[in-house]
Amino acid sequence: MLKYMSLLGYCILAINVVSLVCFAVDKLLAVKKLRRIPEFVLLLLCAFWGSLGGLLGMVLFRHKINGRRHPAFVIGVPVLLVIQLVVSFFLVYKYG
Repeated sequence: MLKYMSLLGYCILAINVVSLVCFAVDKLLAVKKLRRIPEFVLLLLCAFWGSLGGLLGMVLFRHKINGRRHPAFVIGVPVLLVIQLVVSFFLVYKYG
């Protein structure tokens, strides 16, 4: 069981790194006024356990942090992070 938990941890780390990089690339594309990564893709990455990387990307790159223009990001990403942390702690407590 420990083998699978550590593999799952590496997968979650990888999706968070991908999420952080996508937020950074999207910010760069926005500054250069080029075609951007769709918001749906960024939110999907956050939903698939990449919310910590997405939140770090939002804060570090000051991207998608305007609450009026991007409420799905300002509210949704932190809520996803809390849900994912609760589920993770439950799974580790129960199976880890």
